[in-house]
Amino acid sequence: MEVKLLSKLALLVIICAVEVWAQGSSGAGILSSCQRSFVVINLPAGNVLNRKVQFSAIDEFGRAFLIGNQLASQCGYTISYDAWGNIEFRASLLSCYTQIRNDSYFTVSVKVDISTGLSTVGESNKRSVDCPYKWRPREVVCETSYMEASSQYELDFTATLGIMNETDGLCQSDGPSQIFQKVLSKMNQKTGLKPFQKQAVSGLLSIWQVVFHLTSTRKAMLVKDAQKLGYGINTTEARIILRAPYNATEARLQRVSEVGFSAVRATVLYKQRWFLLMADTAVSCPVDDVTFVDGKIIWTVPKNIPDLLIGASMIKITHTEIGVDLTTLTKAELLNRSYLVVDNSVTTSITIPYGSLGGYYKSRTSYGEYGIFYHIRMLLQYLWEDNRRGVTKYTVIKDIKTPFDARPPTITNETIISSREFNVTIGTFLPDVELVNLTIGLVTIPVSECNKLGCMISSRRHPNGSITFILKVPFDDSNVEKQYIPEYTHVYTLNVTFGFLIIPSMETFTKRTSVTITIEDAVPPTAKEACGSSLTLNVTRGNVDTNWVPYIKNVPVSLDSAQKYGFQYSSSNTNFIVSVPPSSSLVAYDSVSSLGLKITLPLTLMDDSSGLSKYKFSITCTYPANELIQCFPNGTISVVVMKLAAVPDMDLSLLQLRARSCRPALYSDTNAIFIFRVNTCETSRQFSGNIMTYENDVLYFRSGSTVPAYQLRVSCNYTINNTMYFRYSFDYNPAPSAQTTNDPLVFILRLSKDEMYNTFYDTSEYPVVKYLKDPLYFEVELLHSQDLRLELFLENCWATASPERGSVPMWNVVVNSCEFSETYNTIFHPVTSNNRVKFPKLLKRFEVNMFTFMNADQAYAGKIYFHCSVVICNSETLSSDPICTRSCIPNRQRLGIKPSVSLPGRSVDSLSQSDNFVSSEALWLTPESGLETAQFKSNLAIQ
Repeated sequence: MEVKLLSKLALLVIICAVEVWAQGSSGAGILSSCQRSFVVINLPAGNVLNRKVQFSAIDEFGRAFLIGNQLASQCGYTISYDAWGNIEFRASLLSCYTQIRNDSYFTVSVKVDISTGLSTVGESNKRSVDCPYKWRPREVVCETSYMEASSQYELDFTATLGIMNETDGLCQSDGPSQIFQKVLSKMNQKTGLKPFQKQAVSGLLSIWQVVFHLTSTRKAMLVKDAQKLGYGINTTEARIILRAPYNATEARLQRVSEVGFSAVRATVLYKQRWFLLMADTAVSCPVDDVTFVDGKIIWTVPKNIPDLLIGASMIKITHTEIGVDLTTLTKAELLNRSYLVVDNSVTTSITIPYGSLGGYYKSRTSYGEYGIFYHIRMLLQYLWEDNRRGVTKYTVIKDIKTPFDARPPTITNETIISSREFNVTIGTFLPDVELVNLTIGLVTIPVSECNKLGCMISSRRHPNGSITFILKVPFDDSNVEKQYIPEYTHVYTLNVTFGFLIIPSMETFTKRTSVTITIEDAVPPTAKEACGSSLTLNVTRGNVDTNWVPYIKNVPVSLDSAQKYGFQYSSSNTNFIVSVPPSSSLVAYDSVSSLGLKITLPLTLMDDSSGLSKYKFSITCTYPANELIQCFPNGTISVVVMKLAAVPDMDLSLLQLRARSCRPALYSDTNAIFIFRVNTCETSRQFSGNIMTYENDVLYFRSGSTVPAYQLRVSCNYTINNTMYFRYSFDYNPAPSAQTTNDPLVFILRLSKDEMYNTFYDTSEYPVVKYLKDPLYFEVELLHSQDLRLELFLENCWATASPERGSVPMWNVVVNSCEFSETYNTIFHPVTSNNRVKFPKLLKRFEVNMFTFMNADQAYAGKIYFHCSVVICNSETLSSDPICTRSCIPNRQRLGIKPSVSLPGRSVDSLSQSDNFVSSEALWLTPESGLETAQFKSNLAIQ
């Protein structure tokens, strides 16, 4: 029978929720209400986001029962979290710990505990809600996590004169008919009375056994065993209740009009005084009733559900309601939301477009990919009447979440070249997405720091609420890749990874992109050459050499290499200058002739990031060859021949003059020397005016060749018939003078391993761990001095908890050259000569007891550093220096009680020639062995 949708509204009872707070709890933001047959408590996300929330049911005695998953499905509680972080708690009016009056007024008491992090201390709120409710004869509720059926007492019962024992003659495998027959038999044996049929029974019942009706058999068990399996079986003054999870072990999967149902049918046996009672009850709820097609949700629920209609021969659907979040929608509201409802005698089918009012979109990720889903909580309620049980109210609450819909963000390049900055947009996203960081090149930047570092992030909100992010990065940003393409082109590449966060689920995802812009804006480097005492290149950088490094041969040009190889180098933002002397090993010798020595300085700009050569410059200068060719008055000629870059395979040992027998007098890998007379080695001679010229050639022949691979013409000119004039004078010798310079004194503070001062801690052994009962033996020495007239004295010594000498706390050890007097005194020890100590006056030793170091009335434990200021005195004239005549110099520091130890330390920071400081490496002070604190061990592990 077809029923016109919402043709008649059921009379609704106006429900007033009475809220009672626990004393001392504010409960701000917590809302409660009575909705249908539920108590609903709402906790806004602002109150509970990133906090731990626990619900507990409160019984009539004030006892609290923590609601977990099993208790929730067994007792009628639902805790749901939406994707925005809001929490909704729903309790059935028939839940386990509800206080019921006349089966019409229901009080649900709940305690809500809210705490932060791992803390167990937080806000606790107790709320009691009173709800009136008028029940239908039978009500079936399909909640999101459990199924519930309740009905008025309509029981088959058997009168007996005594209550049977739970195991008396009954088997767990017995079905209802066997149990019934055994009860009758037992009753007849005892009394001979006949049973009464079809009576209503008042008063609370004692539940005994439950028999589940399976597909082909029956399964009986004690109620307590059924409850262990998650079933809720209970009674009120007027109703019986069966509650089961959807995946109950005795549930049967059925198909009704192509929709799957989870169904549980059972016979429950009760005892009350002289009666044994049996009640049939069933619950059946749809489980695969939702499909998704072309951006629409199709929800179909059948009307004629077999397990709920057993024994009925006439059925009439009287009312159908459709709603969202327990609120019924009118016909007009359904039309406004574009819902399509098809309601007939067999099913009700509701088509819901994605994004329709009443639900919400939410972002999520799947395997690192961004997407969205749509969520809506629907309500469908039937009222039908049959000739077996009267009116049945059938309510289905369905949480519907659409499948993951991948929405890869679109990246758009909106760069305007004239602005000289990248302009990249990425989107669109739902407003629950935040851009939290960027990785540009290899550098990750939080969005909050982006503007400080030259990039700029903004957002663009669209009318539908979605958001697009905009990134702007200058072309010249150091993290932008810049490639130079000769002659005048730059290719700018922005490699960026966007890092996103979804609120409040804290899911993260990234999106990487690369944007390339090509511009003819390159200004290549240029060089000016200068020949002089050095070969000089002045290179103007242009705008293409941000990551380029100049190299001469294979040597990178820097201040360090300039000092090492003996050339000059200066640099600025616009240019750099390199000046290399002709004698440097970095130059190349091209040729030697009568015109002079031709030398080349090669310079290459290399891209250090790729190792590729980008630009090459060189300068060639000719210098007089006087130093390479010498003509002596006695007719001897010497020639130095350099290995030339133009002939890399030149073997200098095979060089010769015109006469093959004239070989180098000396040779090496880089040069060779010829020494010969002008009348040998086929040297030629010619005259021109009063000039006489001798010539020869230095030759290099490759194997098997008669043509020289290298030829150097060597010539000497002598003047004949020439007059030379000499002028002479005298000068006085300069007056003698002295030159002075300064050099710091070097001190060291050592820690000895024992009181014998023979072995000391090496630097690699620091930090040294010492227990509070151990004394410390220190030695201070002036290094690198053998002046017997000098003597070292301690001026002040102290300890600090950090390497800085002036930090606090500070503990005195030596004050004004005297031992510091505390409960445990500092003790000076004498120094004598031995194989290690050659100059005892240049050393001082002292002992420090560890109990000296107190902090807040307790022995200090932790890292500690020692420092000393020292003075150097002339031991022969101590009295002439005020610093060297203090009360404890030299008396106590020259006297001592016992030897001491030392530790390698850092070099000193010299302030003057007579006043210097020296400090130790770190020591760890700890309680006696076996009593180290956890904090001490943690600090030591960090170091």
